[in-house]
Amino acid sequence: MLMRLKHDLTMAEAARGPGGSRVDLLAVADMVERGARVLDVGCGDGELLRLLETRGVDGRGIELSREGVNECVAKGLAVVQGDADTDLANYPNDAFDYVILSQTLQATRQPRVVLEHMLRIGRHAIVSFPNFGHWNIRMQLLFGGHMPRTDNLPYAWWETPNIHFCSIKDFRDLCLAVGAKMDQAVALNAWGRQMRLKMPWWFWNLFGEQAVFLLSRRNGPRPAI
Repeated sequence: MLMRLKHDLTMAEAARGPGGSRVDLLAVADMVERGARVLDVGCGDGELLRLLETRGVDGRGIELSREGVNECVAKGLAVVQGDADTDLANYPNDAFDYVILSQTLQATRQPRVVLEHMLRIGRHAIVSFPNFGHWNIRMQLLFGGHMPRTDNLPYAWWETPNIHFCSIKDFRDLCLAVGAKMDQAVALNAWGRQMRLKMPWWFWNLFGEQAVFLLSRRNGPRPAI
């Protein structure tokens, strides 16, 4: 029991990088240029916006929960209450350099429409999400016969806000469907470390617990909404 507890603590510590920031947020921040205009969709308590602020980024946020908005405003962050599924349509074309959706894609009702809006609103879109194709999830389904629960997907099936699970392979298919250019991609393993070696996509899909994608529009007209 003690060894298991130590293991869980080590895993939790590994999921946080320098300064205590979530490792996926550090990967996202590394993809953003200094001085950029950023919209963080589903910004939660503002952790990413605070991190970007230290890097000279002009950040704005949209958050569904009133509690999250209040917490962000209390920290001095420019955040408004809104829903990614409905309110992104109100933003004009090319209003930001980057539009970020961190660990929120799976909770949206229309992931494709949301991604199309992101690519319309910003020159770049950054999306991070838990990988439902990870081997641990596959094993829980195969041998346990139940919906998986992990550190990144901690909810029971009857109370989860996640309604559209996807794997890294699934997300690549979505990028192709909307005509998004994949400028950069990072997979994070169970210890929060980047899988830096150039490995085939199936390897990332099997062993990556999380993924972060930097996208841009391909040459041509903006995505039709």
